[in-house]
Amino acid sequence: MSIGYSTVIKLRRIEAECAKMGLRIGHSKYGSYREHGDVMAVMPTDDALPIYSRDAELFCGTLDELSRWLQGAAWMHDYYSMLKLIDEKKVQKKEEGIRHDRLVQKLKNEEIVLKGN
Repeated sequence: MSIGYSTVIKLRRIEAECAKMGLRIGHSKYGSYREHGDVMAVMPTDDALPIYSRDAELFCGTLDELSRWLQGAAWMHDYYSMLKLIDEKKVQKKEEGIRHDRLVQKLKNEEIVLKGN
């Protein structure tokens, strides 16, 4: 299969959009059942979106489907921002709380293992 340069440009644009949202594109573990075309998955990157595990597939589909999914996610974010339901400070505060809670839980589990020895 060969692709045109416009597809390469589209993929680069989508990768950049994903990176801004704390996402990365990768191979789907579950999407190979699909009948049409290449499928890809979108997962959280590094420390972004801490409520999800690092291997959670938040999206699985083709490049065109991913483009539409990202447009919907951006629309939702913009809409909630206009309603003042979310802003960057609120999001960062909640995410830090989740990271902190997970770190405390991890330390507690390590302490239990150490006491068990």
